[in-house]
Amino acid sequence: MQNEQENENPENNNENENLESAIESSDVEEEELDYEAFSDNIDFTSAQETKKTNEPSKDQLRIKSLEEEVAKTKDLMMRTVAEAENGRKRALRDRADAGKFAVSSFARDLLSVSDNLRRALESITEELLEQDPAIKNLNSGIEATERELLRCFEKNGIKKTIPIDQKFDPNFHEVMFEAPMPGKPNGSIIQVIEPGYIINGRILRPARVGVAKNENEAADSPHQEPGQNIDTQA
Repeated sequence: MQNEQENENPENNNENENLESAIESSDVEEEELDYEAFSDNIDFTSAQETKKTNEPSKDQLRIKSLEEEVAKTKDLMMRTVAEAENGRKRALRDRADAGKFAVSSFARDLLSVSDNLRRALESITEELLEQDPAIKNLNSGIEATERELLRCFEKNGIKKTIPIDQKFDPNFHEVMFEAPMPGKPNGSIIQVIEPGYIINGRILRPARVGVAKNENEAADSPHQEPGQNIDTQA
């Protein structure tokens, strides 16, 4: 009987089936909406937390600022220490130089005394020494005085130089004349007019000298050695 009624109302059956499927689909959509809304909330919260985590905190900013100040202070301290050390070394060097060259001015004034003693000795001939014992004694006294003066010079780092037959060096010699001299290399010293003096490696007075100048040798030599090209205005 029931089967007959169902067969008699097929339209009602279709409507019931459609209603049930609609209800089921609506339930599924609600569940999907609820899940999507929940997932959206979770993603938004995690993004905010990540952003907050990446932003440095006040303590971190303070630490970074202090580290920069420490680095600047350390650099300034190292520069100050280096400058002070350089100043100390410079002061020691100046002090050492002052000790070495303090007598330069005084010694330069005594050079003329040494020159005069040497001129006095050179003015006495061998004949006078043999003829007059007094002159001989005077000559011995002048020689002793010259030796003592040179000994005092050497004690204070002053050395006398007589650069005969040496190569002319403009750093230590002053050329007074040039003359052709066969058998002598071009630019060599052939005469010392006035000896030079050096104090602790520095020139106190240049030696005044005469230099050989051989035109043929200078012309034949394509590469002149140091000292051969002489400044006659020195």
